[in-house]
Amino acid sequence: MSHTPHELAEEFPDKVEKIHELKTSNAHFAKLMDDYHEVNRAVHRAETGIEPKEELAEVEMRKKRMHLKDEIASMLAKA
Repeated sequence: MSHTPHELAEEFPDKVEKIHELKTSNAHFAKLMDDYHEVNRAVHRAETGIEPKEELAEVEMRKKRMHLKDEIASMLAKA
């Protein structure tokens, strides 16, 4: 398991099987997951100082992560 906070398996521990199922059967869901992981890791790198960002850029990345997470949660709820 990753040491990056906010991984989807940690955010939705009761939906891990459904996440895997949707990832393999739904291209849109798989793309959302890829986008979420990319922005989540970028936020983590910014927060830890590995790749510092301006505060506004970091806030925008967090907003994007939350939007993606909300869309993923909505798809999980409907599945």
